[in-house]
Amino acid sequence: MRIGYAMPWRSWLYTDRVRRSPDLFPRHSVVNQWDLLAPLGIDACTPERDPVEMAVDPAIADRVTRRLEAAGIRGDDPLVVVHVSAGNEFRRWPEASFSSMIASVAQADPRRRIIVVSGPSDAEAARRVTDVARSRLSTPESLPPLLDWDLGELRALIARATVYIGGDSGPMHLASTTETPIVALLGPTLPERSRPWRDRRLRVEIVDAGPLPCRPCDQRRCIPGDFRCLTRIGPEQVATAVERALR
Repeated sequence: MRIGYAMPWRSWLYTDRVRRSPDLFPRHSVVNQWDLLAPLGIDACTPERDPVEMAVDPAIADRVTRRLEAAGIRGDDPLVVVHVSAGNEFRRWPEASFSSMIASVAQADPRRRIIVVSGPSDAEAARRVTDVARSRLSTPESLPPLLDWDLGELRALIARATVYIGGDSGPMHLASTTETPIVALLGPTLPERSRPWRDRRLRVEIVDAGPLPCRPCDQRRCIPGDFRCLTRIGPEQVATAVERALR
């Protein structure tokens, strides 16, 4: 049995062909992928019954706790994890917006500790965001020094957090495997397609620019040229969503 999408030049490989929804169709990507299981007689999925999962490793969780303690973060400190990078420029919220939002969230409660994380290629962006945000704070300890985290550590870190903030990228869907409230910044993608796939009783705040004639797009060229689906998301809009998630 060889199951695949009914697509030009490939379908001859498959014994079972499944119709594929258009890439920009407002249907969740998990559901699109799950269609491939239909020839096996597997029923449709739901986020409550079939959430995204990642195994929990207690040893990694202990290591993350020790690293946080070494950075001066206690177990009862409200921890905010902010992921500032994305795989392409169509999903990357501006650095200045991240810095303003982080400063606002930190100022709202001096007990909060903000951990900024990024992919390896965006380490300098994370440093710039952190430096600008820290310069605006009267309590610079709210922003501990940047640390590197591997995938398992990042999952354990998010699970320990009181809220996760980030764009439509891998770490947001990693956050979906935890019960931590999520504030998701969506640019060209629609929530119907990309929202975190998990039990809907768990808190998710979707922040986007609202309806735009160019949204969603194929993420190959910004037709207006100004990435308005991202630049029209204001720092105060995201900070307000964070407070709702924390409540």
